[in-house]
Amino acid sequence: MTPPGSRKPIVVTWQGTARTSLEQVRLFVRDGRLRASGRIVVASEAPYSASFDFSAARSGDVGRGLLRTTAADTERQVSVRRTEDGIWLIDRGDGVERSEFDGATDVDVAGSVTFTALPIRRLGLHRKPGEAELSVLYISTPDLTVTRVRQTYRTVEITDQGAVINYKDAHRDANIVVDTDGLPVTYPDVAERL
Repeated sequence: MTPPGSRKPIVVTWQGTARTSLEQVRLFVRDGRLRASGRIVVASEAPYSASFDFSAARSGDVGRGLLRTTAADTERQVSVRRTEDGIWLIDRGDGVERSEFDGATDVDVAGSVTFTALPIRRLGLHRKPGEAELSVLYISTPDLTVTRVRQTYRTVEITDQGAVINYKDAHRDANIVVDTDGLPVTYPDVAERL
């Protein structure tokens, strides 16, 4: 019997449409907390792979995570953790950087579909119409540079199968189709769920 507030883990896989890539994530929700463990494999241009393990608090804020990338000539990793007072601790193994990153509560990883879903789920935009401009901790891949970016999420339409969410940042403006759990099904020019 599944305890109240828990769901069975699910595995979701996306195939890249603009580049040769695959992303697979195992999502586990227990007592309102979400854990996402996954891998991204990019075979086009400069090939690399990335693995990640992130957890989100009951409020939906990302609390901590570890991201590793491997390319032909490099291996890198970065650990990020947000303290209760809103300070991000960034650790690459050579000392901890501390920053508020302009109040960022969400994390986005370049080339990952999983991290697009986290603010959609946290804000409930797939269930109730809304719009939010967010300050986001952005991790580029494969170099793992950490910066702060602005992203906007807006509900375009809610359907029986899920919703359409408009995502906008400085480089992209796309209508993402998500299922009833807020997980992307189609992300134009990025990926499609298998």
